[in-house]
Parts: sequence; structure tokens; C-alpha cells
Amino acid sequence: MKIGIIGSGALGLYYGAMLQKSGQDLHFLMRRDFDAVQRKGLQVDSVNGNFHLPKVACYRNSKDIGPVDLVIVGLKTFSNQHLKDLVRPLLGTRTAILTLQNGLGNEELLAAAFGRERILGGVAFLCTNRGEPGTVQHLGEGRIHLGEFSGGLSARSRMLAEIFQAAGVPCEAVSDLRRARWEKLVWNIPFNGLSALMKKDVTDLLDHLPSKELIRMLMLEVISGANAQVLEQPIDAKKFSDQLIAFTENMDHYRPSMMIDRLEGRPLELDAIYRIPIEQARTAGTDMARVEMLYSLLSAGEEN
Repeated sequence: MKIGIIGSGALGLYYGAMLQKSGQDLHFLMRRDFDAVQRKGLQVDSVNGNFHLPKVACYRNSKDIGPVDLVIVGLKTFSNQHLKDLVRPLLGTRTAILTLQNGLGNEELLAAAFGRERILGGVAFLCTNRGEPGTVQHLGEGRIHLGEFSGGLSARSRMLAEIFQAAGVPCEAVSDLRRARWEKLVWNIPFNGLSALMKKDVTDLLDHLPSKELIRMLMLEVISGANAQVLEQPIDAKKFSDQLIAFTENMDHYRPSMMIDRLEGRPLELDAIYRIPIEQARTAGTDMARVEMLYSLLSAGEEN
């Protein structure tokens, strides 16, 4: 399968490298890593074993990639104003588009531009950072839940899940993409936001009992917002929040992407992770007051 990667950050580089290693035909749109990867290939330092891809097809312009069978979008959502122009040259008559971006609203943007029948979404539970140019560091996890934007299980979503699984990436096709999106927000909203605001990693946050309690309250608030949506099954608030906190306690001093973005002076993904979920919860009759306060504080930091 010919696959194009739009957004070759830590997520795009890692999943693309895993797919290429398994025999898929990968083509990466790159900026920062382009020169290094052209010279020396792509290095993946992983908790599951390091590997090196000596030859990687990388491009500065998506027009040079041409039509592919599958587009995987890993672009940070604060660059979504460029997304349609980046994706359009990769489309053939039957090209599918899988967005693995954070938050809400990404499938809707792509569906409006290219038709909802092309669009799948996925949530990635992945701990990766970018190292020096041409290197990606995989610190843990990596599983993906993916599904059709239009809902329901399909032969296409199952086939894509099998491709990821064959590449060594745990992947499950799900029938309720909306629920999967909100489940990821239950983690992203407290940990990304508080780590960026306080400049503390996940271990530091959980070791501080008042912060840990705030994380739990934020999680419960997000779950309330999720359960106000039309989901196939509601999320069990106590069970799921307990699971996520226990899961995060094993992520030794992991720095979420939003913390790194703030430390390095990049924009934050505030619309997809905060503004749109807040609006959707409010439309469904639920206010997320603590989430709104966190969003407000993070927004003030952006304005400075």
C-alpha cells in the first residue's frame, strides 16, 4: 500500500517508520528532518528495540508525492489552515484519509473538503519525542483506536487495523469514533494543559496531591461532557479515570507534547483540545467549568 504521511513530527515519524519497516510503501512530507533523513535515513530509538531505515522517501512538497492509497495526518492542529492544500495533491479516486490528530473537529474539516466517505479518524496512545534531526524517540505505548467518521465498523477500518498490527502497532477498529475521541480527551485535557501551564511533567503532577486531585476532577468533568454526547455506550467515570491515572503513574517523568510546545515557544493545540470540546459539551447541555478555566489560563499564555 502506498501511504503518504502529512505531519512528520514524532507521531508521524514513528508510525510511518513502523509501517515502512513492515514492508509498506511510505512517503513522508518533511520539514525539520528533511536534510538529515536524506543524508542518513531515519533512526527510531524505541523501548521495544531500536532500528534504522537507511532509505526513506521524503519530500518538501506534497505535490511531489502524488496520489496514494492512504493519507495519514499527524499534523499539529494549530496548522490545520494548511491541511486541505497539503492533502489535496495526494488524492486519487479511492484514497482514504486517516487523521491521527488530537482533539475534535479534524474529521469534520477533512470531510467538508474531500467528502465524508474518504475520512477515518484515530486516537493514538503514544509516548514519543523528537530527538536530533532524523531521530524519533519512542518512550512507550503506541496503540491506536481507529474508525470511520460516518460510524460503524467497516471492512476498510478492519483492514487498516490489520496493517498497523502487522507493523507491530497494536490497533483496534472501533464502531464509535466519537467515544474514542472523547476518551483521549479525558487524558489530554488535564495532563497536556496542566503540564504546559505549570511546566511540570506527569510524574511531578501526580506526586503533588492537590494537582492529582485536580486532574481527577478535570477527568470527571470531561467524562460528563462526553456522556452528554450521542455515544453507543457511556463512559464509566470512576473506572475510566482510575485506569488513566494508574496508567499515567507508570509514565516515568513523561513530558506531554503541549508542555514541550510551550517550553519551545510553539503554539498550543487549544482549539481542538479545549475550545471545540467545551462548545460541544455546552451544546449538549453540560458545562465544564474547570476545563474552561484551564483553557482560559492557557489562552492567556498564548497571547503573551
